[in-house]
Amino acid sequence: MPIRIPNELPAAKTLKEENIFVMAEHRAMTQDIRPLRILLLNLMPTKIATETQLSRLLSNTPLQVELELVCPKGHIPKNTPQEHMLAFYRHFEDVKNSNFDGMVITGAPVEHLPFEEVAYWPELCEMMEWSKSHVHSTFHICWGAQAGLYYHYGIQKYPLEKKLFGVFPHVVERRSNMLFRGSDDVFMVPHSRHTTIRREDVEKTPGLKILSTSPDAGIYALSTESGRQIFITGHSEYDARTLEQEYLRDKNLGKPIEVPVNYYPNDDDTQPPQVTWRSSANLLYSNWLNYFVYQTTPYDLREIQGAEA
Repeated sequence: MPIRIPNELPAAKTLKEENIFVMAEHRAMTQDIRPLRILLLNLMPTKIATETQLSRLLSNTPLQVELELVCPKGHIPKNTPQEHMLAFYRHFEDVKNSNFDGMVITGAPVEHLPFEEVAYWPELCEMMEWSKSHVHSTFHICWGAQAGLYYHYGIQKYPLEKKLFGVFPHVVERRSNMLFRGSDDVFMVPHSRHTTIRREDVEKTPGLKILSTSPDAGIYALSTESGRQIFITGHSEYDARTLEQEYLRDKNLGKPIEVPVNYYPNDDDTQPPQVTWRSSANLLYSNWLNYFVYQTTPYDLREIQGAEA
């Protein structure tokens, strides 16, 4: 099904080459349906890659998806051309009077800092509070999940002894939740982080439900009962080579980094990596958009109320 993104966004060309239905803006405007409005708060340093990864997954929906990109004001990314930011990104002040069916808050390479020391933390807090009354369902990824859990529930993040890095097996703990409807008994997800949350902190927090975990990576997915707030600690959106790019970057810089777990055949980094998480990633985003956005969002977005447990 189609995703509506700006015609000149680099992701559009990539997705068309992959035979993914990207709808031109002029055609979208002639359809007599209301598209799902999804706001992407992109905090990742490689913004174009992240836009493409998430656009690919968000295209797997029953209706037209209109993607809007935002980033923190005053934060100048080092790895994305400024002309790209000016052409495709807006700031919170530009969208705060609007309502959205869904919102995605990405990870960010700032997990070594206390939340309050992140330069854009005040603005992020403002957006997370705003999301409770202006977004029907918010989907937090990796550091974005940790930030959301800390802001909304006071749940702390803790440093790991070494980086959690690779592709790990996961299981569903709460089969009644629709986020993992159709999931295999065991499915794979990439992780790349230095911090974690603790199960005991989540279990003593009213209103949060643990949906999926990993013996190696810990809690993977949790949400409020209604799904208005969803938190994902891994990177199911990653491309085949994303972990490799991170691995080679740190290796070439002389940083202590191990070969990503369950990534290269026989841990041989001269071989192409094996993608074992693509189907579960597509299912995750399809289920979120279908069951937690499309089927429950009000037709008139002005009717969105404060987030429920």
